Amino acid sequence: MITLKQLRYLSALATHRHFGRAAEACSVTQPALSMQIRDLERQLGVQLVERRPGDVVLTDIGIEVAERGQQVLAEVRDLADFARHRSGVLTGRLILGVIPTLAPYVLPRMLATIQRSYPDLQIELRETQTRVLLDELARGELDAVMLALPLVDPDIETMELFRDPFLLAVPAADARSSTAQVSPRDIEHDRLILLEEGHCLRDQALAFCANARGSGTMGLGATSLATVMQMVANGYGVTLVPQIAVDVEVRDERVKLLRFAQPQPGRMVGLAWRRTSPRKADFTALGQLVTDALGFTEARRLTGNAAQTSTSPVKARLSSMQ
Repeated sequence: MITLKQLRYLSALATHRHFGRAAEACSVTQPALSMQIRDLERQLGVQLVERRPGDVVLTDIGIEVAERGQQVLAEVRDLADFARHRSGVLTGRLILGVIPTLAPYVLPRMLATIQRSYPDLQIELRETQTRVLLDELARGELDAVMLALPLVDPDIETMELFRDPFLLAVPAADARSSTAQVSPRDIEHDRLILLEEGHCLRDQALAFCANARGSGTMGLGATSLATVMQMVANGYGVTLVPQIAVDVEVRDERVKLLRFAQPQPGRMVGLAWRRTSPRKADFTALGQLVTDALGFTEARRLTGNAAQTSTSPVKARLSSMQ
């Protein structure tokens, strides 16, 4: 009979494509994992893995079995969640994935509120790019993900949290007034500094700046907004920065922020989880907690209105622009 252990080992092998790394991820020895994979192949009567020196390639049927196995494992985890979390909202363990262009700006404020409001919740965090988070969510390795919407996936349910407008960050020596409003045509495409491939913020910036002047983008890419902002501060170019990041990333007097004319570019931030998960009440409560922690009122939660609450540190930084 096929076991959950075998499916977990095959899933790890599909992810890592190396017996040693897969075994390490599963906290077992490599011979033990290899033996379970061979037993699974014998039970199914097919070859799942093509073994090569230093590499592993799943056969076509191996890929299909691994994907179906991941669905089974996710459903088993959902079943366990259903039993474990019936005692109350936001209790026990919750593994949350967050994209890098949100994590440094949302998590510190959110976690303090969680500790006060839900002391019985044990939250674990995973920060990486959208594609990886969604793969791990589908495999059941994450309970929920905070990222930019929309998502088009019938197996994923989402909840909108707040709209995060983009601002144009330019060197302070830029001739434009800090009260000026800009448009995509005001951006020189070859001076636009972006995050490296794989970050959704890069794709959003490129989509908005499709009508910018010039062709191509600057040959500079970075893994973090902090690096991008230092490039701007030193006069290498300009970038789009999410308003949620302003308080952390735009503290250098060598950088000036310009607001876009309507319709302002931006992103919708939200939560995503597997549609089969029994923890929707948890995720709804978590979403409300996030918006409360960030000081979003209902009137501006989904509009991205520039007006801030009196306690928001963004207000001071943007006061000259309003």
